[in-house]
Amino acid sequence: MVNAPIDRGGVSRVPRRERPLDVEAGPLLDFAAGLRRVREEAGSPTYRDLARRAHYSIATLSAAAGGRQLPTLAVTLAYVRACGGDEREWERIWRRTAVECAAGRAPGRSEETVRAPYVGLRPFQQADAGMFFGRKDLTDRLVGHLERKRLLVLLGASGSGKSSVLRAGVLPRFPAAVPLVFTPGPDPLEECAIQLAAKAGIASGPLRAELAAEPHTLHRMVRQILARSPEAGQELLLTVDQFEEVFTQCGDAGERDAFVAALLHAARAPDSRCRVVLAVRSDFYTHCTRVSGLLDALADASVPVGPMTVDELRAAIVRPAASAELTIEGALVAALTTAAHGRPGTLPLLSHALLETWRRRRGNALTLAAFQAAGGFEGALAQTAEDFYSALSDTQQRIARQLLLRLIALGEGTEDTKRRVPRQELDDTSDVAHVLERATRARLLTVDRDRVEIVHEALIGCWPRLGRWLSEDREQLRLQRMLTEATGVWESLEHHPDTLYRGVRLAAVRDLPRDVLTARERAFLDASQGAEEAEALRVRRHLRRLRRLVAALVALLICAVTAVGVAVHFQRVSTAQRNQAVALKAVDTSADLRTRDLSLATQLALTAHRLKPGKHSRSGLFNVMSRRLSSHVFSVSVTRDGRTAAVAYDGDRLELWNFEDPRNPAVLRSFDGHGEGIGLAMVALSPRGKIMASIGWKNELRLWDVSDPRRPRPGRASPTGHKERIFSLDMSPDGRMAATGSYDDTVRLWDMTDPAGPQLLKKLTGHNSDVKPVAFSPDGTTLASGSNDRTVRLWDVRNPRDARLITVLKDGHKDFVDALAFSRDGHMLLSGSDDATARLWDLTDAKHPMLGRLKGHTSVVSGVNFLGPDGRTAITASRDGTVRIWNMTDPAHPVERDTLPLSSGGVFSALPLSAHGTIVTYSQDMTVDIWNTDLPWTLAHACGQVRAPISHAEWSRHFPGLDYRPPCTGRPRPGHSAAGRGTSGAGSSVHQGR
Repeated sequence: MVNAPIDRGGVSRVPRRERPLDVEAGPLLDFAAGLRRVREEAGSPTYRDLARRAHYSIATLSAAAGGRQLPTLAVTLAYVRACGGDEREWERIWRRTAVECAAGRAPGRSEETVRAPYVGLRPFQQADAGMFFGRKDLTDRLVGHLERKRLLVLLGASGSGKSSVLRAGVLPRFPAAVPLVFTPGPDPLEECAIQLAAKAGIASGPLRAELAAEPHTLHRMVRQILARSPEAGQELLLTVDQFEEVFTQCGDAGERDAFVAALLHAARAPDSRCRVVLAVRSDFYTHCTRVSGLLDALADASVPVGPMTVDELRAAIVRPAASAELTIEGALVAALTTAAHGRPGTLPLLSHALLETWRRRRGNALTLAAFQAAGGFEGALAQTAEDFYSALSDTQQRIARQLLLRLIALGEGTEDTKRRVPRQELDDTSDVAHVLERATRARLLTVDRDRVEIVHEALIGCWPRLGRWLSEDREQLRLQRMLTEATGVWESLEHHPDTLYRGVRLAAVRDLPRDVLTARERAFLDASQGAEEAEALRVRRHLRRLRRLVAALVALLICAVTAVGVAVHFQRVSTAQRNQAVALKAVDTSADLRTRDLSLATQLALTAHRLKPGKHSRSGLFNVMSRRLSSHVFSVSVTRDGRTAAVAYDGDRLELWNFEDPRNPAVLRSFDGHGEGIGLAMVALSPRGKIMASIGWKNELRLWDVSDPRRPRPGRASPTGHKERIFSLDMSPDGRMAATGSYDDTVRLWDMTDPAGPQLLKKLTGHNSDVKPVAFSPDGTTLASGSNDRTVRLWDVRNPRDARLITVLKDGHKDFVDALAFSRDGHMLLSGSDDATARLWDLTDAKHPMLGRLKGHTSVVSGVNFLGPDGRTAITASRDGTVRIWNMTDPAHPVERDTLPLSSGGVFSALPLSAHGTIVTYSQDMTVDIWNTDLPWTLAHACGQVRAPISHAEWSRHFPGLDYRPPCTGRPRPGHSAAGRGTSGAGSSVHQGR
């Protein structure tokens, strides 16, 4: 015996019997019967229990199995889920039923013979003015604005009706004006030139070049077009719809500025005969404020588009039907106004729902039942899209997915937007043509002679399937979009090999699935891979020839040396050993005497080098010729040409130095930094020396104008937002951007062009431990960052707001990465690490980026750099108290050339100066020294700091058994300090590594 369920009051609840289904068969009745069977198989739970499980009302669930109308997909799946049924199977059943119901709708009149009173997703056009209702007040306000002023910026959310009110509301109110309406697309100047040329009857190519070169061209062309009209005083009404495309599709900031400048001049010229209207989505208002000239115009020219009132919505629903002699049920009007009122961006959904309801009308009546059968307010669009997708074959469905994803511009900080695509970007196959034709018939796409685009952006937000596609792999979509653009450039330049992908860019796109690419993109990728393989083969052959040549030369050299050297070897061995021992001792003695008797120390080093030339004696010479510049230093930065340096001291003091003559550096200016109580942590000069950035101890970033180094001008400091200590700071070559690396595991990019202070452009994440060094490439397109996670990451920062990871260089170090430097040509990267080594990376070979390892230091390598413009010499600084100079002629096998021993302890950094072979070092004891590693220069100038020739007694003590040959025999030179290390100023700095 089965007992009936008992409710909380103790009363048994017997499930009420459902109304029997009609005997007549049909897709809706079969669907309802299937739902009832699912419920029976679940034990026939009451609708009250189902409502509690499914989170839908009892009436909604009961109606789903009633057989009178097709429920929405969401309600169907909730019903099945509550009964424990197979959701995937029922989703297929629902879509099949929807197609069958759609196939049998509106048997009376066909859509081809009767014009619909509603336009669906597409905007109203000027020809649709007779069906455009509900926006009279807004139209009057816009017309009044344009009658008083020549510039109008219409701001509104996507789907608020901006395009419709301009085309069907405003344009018909100016019948005497010449209308010119277009959307900017990826090349706004070209699109503007094409539209103007069509009106003027001229070629668009030269006009596009003139618009880019001179903003007055647009104003002149308007006058030329109107001069052909017989009507005196006629004007041109220029409307730029979807103005936000200049930000989402146009990647050239220069072209964007030129386009805006031309529009503004055309509207503001004293003899202007042009009125300019810009329709832009409101979420791009901030983007507009960053365009030169447009910010001032917005205050006086902007008009917002708000949501429609209840009366306006009712007029937009009822009056088009009335003009077509149709009736609308009151319940339908109430449902539509309730769904649309107070919700921004819903007008396309409203229009589409009305169009689908009209297609399912019974006689001349638009009913609530037809509206519900279409899928409801938001479901109508999704149902239309699903009907289109379900009717395709498996192959065509894959094509449809890739096609729709190509038609969307991914948003960064804004919503995704639609993107117009040239027809030549798509494959020319029968399946593609079929998908385009079906999507156009479903009014999801607009296809003209050479462009394809989504009818409205509402499709992006209302079709769940499309939303899932977009969220599955956005990074793959971005790479695919970059590949599409590169393919277009390759084809426009007639397949020029220099436009092919190589290195890290080719590696980034090589793994893209082939089926998501078009034939032209696959051809570009195949050509890039072929070019890289051919280049690698040429390099291998060249290296093999070089190795054979070197081997032959070595063999000949060995034979020659063996033949000549054996005869005199034993005679020279004893002399060489004696000279070596004496020279080594003299070098060590010169280092001890350097601060007490520079004159004698110099002569000992010179004689040691004459006795035993080599790395050790050269180091001794360089050591006695070094000069102390300053102490108490926190940070040092040098321009790319090595002529100017910025030095930060521990008392919040900054100094700018002129290093054009490194032997006689001069202070250009000394001034305060971030203010009392804040203090300086580090400074960075732009490579050209026009801009300087500084970091305070409170992690604030300040910009300085040092274009006149004798009169530096500070900007306002901005908080960086880093949660931990900032380790590094670097500036891009043009000085417009800075990067900071922090122990909060992030890199931040900064816009240094805003007079209000540095502005955050992008936070780069990916490192899983402290970020230490950051460095820009010489062309400013790439940023390198090193971390305690033992990796180096390369970032594409050509568009800093859309900065993206290029590749990760790993397995090069066994410990933290502490220093980074690019070669002058940007092809190589040098990294220093806690593992006491430096690593050279080849950035042109994505497969095998690791080159030579620079080994020799015994502690942390805290500074790296390239010496000279050819990249054949590198310098490394280490906490072991030495700076080492490396010969990089063979990057795979770097050779240590010289070692500079610093008596002041560990070295933080070594930076090249303008004079050949001259470097400045910054040490752990907070001192700055200048070194010249050019041996010929050192030998030529060393005697300049000798006060008197070495005496016979001193010679005998330091060089016993050798003939007296003083290295400096000229007259004593007065005025040279015995200490040899002058100190200028009392400032100081804390380096990033402290």
